[in-house]
Amino acid sequence: MNILIIDDEKGIRTGLTHLFRREEYQVFDTGEYDEALAIVNTENINVAVIDIRLGERNGTELLKEIHAIDRDVICLMVTGYGSISNAVDAMKNGASDYILKPIDNGKILQAVNHQLELKILMKSNDYLKSELMEKVYNFDFLTNNKGIKDILKTADRIKDTEATIMITGDSGTGKEILSRYFHFTSIRKDESFVGVNCAALSDTLLLSELFGHEKGAFTGAYERKKGKFELADRGTLFLDEIGDMSLETQAKLLRVLEERSFQRVGGNKNISVDLRVIAATNKDLSLLIKENKFREDLYYRLNVFSFHLSPLKERPEDIPLLSNHFIETYNKRYSRNVSPLSETDKKRLEAWNWPGNVRELQNVINQGVLLSDGDALNLNRNLNILNGNNSEVNEAIPEALPGRSEGGSLQEQLKPVLAHYEKEILKRVLIRHKYNKTTAAEELGITRKTLSRKVEIYDL
Repeated sequence: MNILIIDDEKGIRTGLTHLFRREEYQVFDTGEYDEALAIVNTENINVAVIDIRLGERNGTELLKEIHAIDRDVICLMVTGYGSISNAVDAMKNGASDYILKPIDNGKILQAVNHQLELKILMKSNDYLKSELMEKVYNFDFLTNNKGIKDILKTADRIKDTEATIMITGDSGTGKEILSRYFHFTSIRKDESFVGVNCAALSDTLLLSELFGHEKGAFTGAYERKKGKFELADRGTLFLDEIGDMSLETQAKLLRVLEERSFQRVGGNKNISVDLRVIAATNKDLSLLIKENKFREDLYYRLNVFSFHLSPLKERPEDIPLLSNHFIETYNKRYSRNVSPLSETDKKRLEAWNWPGNVRELQNVINQGVLLSDGDALNLNRNLNILNGNNSEVNEAIPEALPGRSEGGSLQEQLKPVLAHYEKEILKRVLIRHKYNKTTAAEELGITRKTLSRKVEIYDL
């Protein structure tokens, strides 16, 4: 680490130079205003310790000029008791801390080390945020479709308002991606984006998940918990699969949307929130309203602006664009060098009707990159299955089954075979039900939670 000592008293410079060199810092020192700027211009300075008074010159002005050259330099001001107000003014202009004279070696070392640790933590936080945005909170809605482009144009016009939004469309069409687009391109982008799947939880758990609960509110509530509404304050709350919410929970949600306040489960304190609510569903809410399964007043409260995402089969121009995007994504993930989509593969992909929409296409490209030899995308296995040619799946035991063990106990040899068939069965049932996990789980005779866990395990 490089540290610059700027003080017009030579004794202070000498003492601090010895102190920091013992701590294995690379030390530069000067008592001259202009020379300090020259050092910052030519050296990679991490920390500058600046005296408030530099003869006829002002340390705060030097601080401003240093930050004009390099905003990342940590600046600590040195001041006497008589000029503490000047040090406070310097902190308003970007100083990280100030040290009182006479200088205590232990305190100045502690201050410098503390500020460096904070800087490292901030850089780590920025890195983690960028990784999160790239791998989890992707909001780039890639499209060549005019209808989707029109939706994005409208989104850009209303994204900074508080208006609630309803997004409809089949599973896998990109409803959550669009909701992230609203959030991460709006004035709320630096606040929290919080999502909750309304179909994945029972009524009791969903109420606790949305509104939080107080300690002792119910069996198992061992401590206070903040709900999604509270966590999304000043940000965006995404309510996925809103059509699966019970009428009782719908009534509570409507009240919160109207009053912008709520109480935790088991609590009596009103908590106010400022957030944007986006709801999504793959169900026909107008039909649910006729069947008395969805509240009409909640529908109109959520449906201030509505957007419908058409299925992938109705926007074939997006298939090559998305395919090449996924090829690039999985090339990075698996350290492969698969070439962009060939004309032959493009035609093969466009011929399929994609009941699982973009999610299904992503899964096909994922496996195609993973199974590729060299730079050619391997779509043979996936497209044979998609087009109804299940000869590979119907073989008793494939000769080249991935992960198949050639030795060991019967259980050890069966494990990868069973996993292979389980994955294929799950995929076909999900495709048949357009990736509706609730109906797919019913056909398979398992719980939705179990199906969700297996979907995650097999990356479906």
